[in-house]
Amino acid sequence: MRAFTALFLSAALAAPVFAQETTAPETPPKPVFETIDAADVTLDEFLWIERPVVVFADSPFDPRFQEQMELMESDFEELLLRDVVVITDTNPNARTDVRIDLRPRGFALVLIGKDGQVKLRKPAPWDVREISHAIDKWPIRLKEIRDAQGKE
Repeated sequence: MRAFTALFLSAALAAPVFAQETTAPETPPKPVFETIDAADVTLDEFLWIERPVVVFADSPFDPRFQEQMELMESDFEELLLRDVVVITDTNPNARTDVRIDLRPRGFALVLIGKDGQVKLRKPAPWDVREISHAIDKWPIRLKEIRDAQGKE
């Protein structure tokens, strides 16, 4: 019996030992503020999926355009919560489908609902709080809020 125990112990000790990894659970990557160039999309692509917020200017160097981008980037996670996608168009000569559809003059901030309808046009930059507040009044967004409260 001792021989068997000794053989068993020596075999057990010779067996490879697999250490359990004790790594921390993976955290999801932090979202990054991204915009979409109007030349690459049509507004129909977002119908019933996302809320386009389109920022127009005659140049990417327009101070109002730069201010608007800074305002949105500073708190873009609030926009993500509202399914917002930011589309930019700073080249009036390109005549993108988005520019043809919305016909801006100079700087313009255009908020569009998931239903594809223009909800609001602004001739000056707005901060994320103002954009979010406007979106939160829309009927489809109100339903999303009620649905989310019912699931919690």
